[in-house]
Amino acid sequence: MAEARDALLDGLNPAQREAVEHVDGPLLIVAGPGSGKTRVITHRIAYLVTHVGIGPGRIAAVTFTNRAAREMRSRLQRLLGDRARHLVAGTFHGLCVIILRRDGEAIGVPPDFVIMDDEDQISLIKRSMEIVEIDPKRFPPRAILSAISSAKSQLLGPEGVEARATGYYDEVVQRIYAQYQVLLARTHGLDFDDLLAKTVSLMQQAPTVREKYQERFIHLMVDEFQDTNVAQYTIARELSGKYRNLAVVGDPDQSIYAWRNADIRNILSFQRDYPGAKVVNLSENYRSTETILAAAQAVISTNRQRLELDLFTHNDRGKPIVIAEAFTEDEEAEMVVEEVQRLAREDGYSLRDCVVTYRVNAQSRALEEACLRYGMPYKLIGGVRFYQRREVKDLIAYMRLLQDPYDDVSLTRVINVPARGLGKRTVDDLIAWAGSLGLPAYSALQLLAPEQGQEPSSSPFDARQRRGLVGFLGLVNGLREQLAEVDLTALIDVVMERTGYRAALLESGDVDAEDRLDNLRELRGMTADFDGPAAESLAPFLESAALVSDQDALTEDDQQYLTLITLHQIKGLEFPVVFMTGFEEGVLPHVRSLDDPEQLEEERRIAYVGMTRAEQRLYLLRSFRRRLAGAPQANPPSRFLLDIPYELVDTPARERVIAGGRSPARLSALDREAAAAVAAGDRAADLEPPPFKAGDKITHASFGKGIVVSCTAKPGDYEITVAFAGDAGVKRLLHSFAKLEMAGQPTA
Repeated sequence: MAEARDALLDGLNPAQREAVEHVDGPLLIVAGPGSGKTRVITHRIAYLVTHVGIGPGRIAAVTFTNRAAREMRSRLQRLLGDRARHLVAGTFHGLCVIILRRDGEAIGVPPDFVIMDDEDQISLIKRSMEIVEIDPKRFPPRAILSAISSAKSQLLGPEGVEARATGYYDEVVQRIYAQYQVLLARTHGLDFDDLLAKTVSLMQQAPTVREKYQERFIHLMVDEFQDTNVAQYTIARELSGKYRNLAVVGDPDQSIYAWRNADIRNILSFQRDYPGAKVVNLSENYRSTETILAAAQAVISTNRQRLELDLFTHNDRGKPIVIAEAFTEDEEAEMVVEEVQRLAREDGYSLRDCVVTYRVNAQSRALEEACLRYGMPYKLIGGVRFYQRREVKDLIAYMRLLQDPYDDVSLTRVINVPARGLGKRTVDDLIAWAGSLGLPAYSALQLLAPEQGQEPSSSPFDARQRRGLVGFLGLVNGLREQLAEVDLTALIDVVMERTGYRAALLESGDVDAEDRLDNLRELRGMTADFDGPAAESLAPFLESAALVSDQDALTEDDQQYLTLITLHQIKGLEFPVVFMTGFEEGVLPHVRSLDDPEQLEEERRIAYVGMTRAEQRLYLLRSFRRRLAGAPQANPPSRFLLDIPYELVDTPARERVIAGGRSPARLSALDREAAAAVAAGDRAADLEPPPFKAGDKITHASFGKGIVVSCTAKPGDYEITVAFAGDAGVKRLLHSFAKLEMAGQPTA
């Protein structure tokens, strides 16, 4: 035992060792970037098993991405061998799926529930809006879904939203929310937020179930705790309620998901919620050079919502940081590609060693075009994911329908795919008729095919439509009979043949038909990881497909490509060379944050996360002029650049240029003055008086007539918020580009 204990502790620094050896009571591990937190988590679990004697099945560890969960399980396998398979180590959503499948019936959640992905949710939101007669042009479905998601993450049902309503928009959200939940229940579906909210309801409404899991999980560990929302924190609190052995790992400086309802207060208030909790600071950074770490700390240090953590490293000082200027975003992208080529040619880096990050997805356009022009292979993370491709979605919908025939979303997706004479009008009539009966569409189809000798139920369909609908019902029922007879791989083949999907693709004449078939073959190949009859393996396979994340697109193969990824998606990853583009006011920090101190702090954390992904080289780039959302912008350098000590910047490169002589690899004195003025809020003083005031009636060449809501000074410009008539809605425009005119005056 002593030898095993020593093996687990050898190589840990004092702080890591202190965290691993803490056994009883709540534990807060404040883990800076690159401080070895995954090692601490896995070694602590192994220590509990091998030294303390806790059974592996009585320990649960949760994190936020499948990629992180796989890494955790892989390390635990090496540390514990076969015992690791008894551990529960996965994502929050994955843990909730397990709990709800086993015990959800206690609160009315059927064990065969299906998980609705983003596209499914939007489809149900649109249908809900039709039912409650809300115009999707006035209230975009995506915004409504976001509001519902936010409510669920705070454990608010439709009644809770209604109780907190402060205006008409909240009332609209509540009405759609209530109908959306009706449709979800009718289709035996749960969305991602429901997985969390229903688990909370289960724990709070079913005491015997709660006690069962509290007794099972003596120890619970939560990684990336700064990213938890109210629902996730509540789950952790409920599961650890008996033994109070809750260990959380996180860093408020890396909390960047407020837009996904993450609540930084969970980690900041942990010591208040758990008085006497042990606190361990992991301050030693093993990832980055001294220079990169110093620059990142300089950027984050001005934030107020944080726990002090004095990071240090024993790594080399490393290369200075390169700050590069370009004239346009296209030139910025060329600079990146040419520098990647130079690094590969002169310094021995591979394409996979390099990553290019950006604040908003629209920035990838210039980078993709530059890669194409230079013939550089690249992988765009967060583009059209494999499971979101049309043919994959179609086949997955068929498989979901076999698991749960009451899944209206999947049924309506494939009832006429491939075409079988059931047009949109027929399908709409089916859904409306089923809704009037208070039934899922599958139950309504059964009414069209009554037992022999009975008269068919009255319906809005003629004889031809009825034959088509009954034929589809027979197809689904016939395929469901195969579940107990074949394995999952064979079921894929049966579905493709009996539905006619493969034949329809081959006969379509579509130039992408072979590529689409390749995608289906790839899907078929993935079923090999799920053993056993289809009846047993179908649900785990569909869960795996539903819970996959964007980071899962990063593979471990030897293929060479440049990775393009947003700053939100890069969290949890690391690369030898990091290029961060768009270091400009209005981009990073984002324009929406400039008037909100809390949002501005999050933007600073986003920059910090990006910088600390770099191991050896860090490039911070910005362009003088950038076109985003179709409008050209001329923004000053980001205020975050001013925070970086000048001595950390590439001093010898003041006269050198990056790859081809375009731009000095440093901030010019003029730009530093501009950034300083922005940071101090002084630039507004140099502007002309405000061109408009609230209440002014104006006109715009594209949006028409409107009323000014506000006119706010911005760096070198004014931002004007206008409520336009008709479908245009509320817009935020820069005065120098918008060309607004007072109503009644001729346009210049």
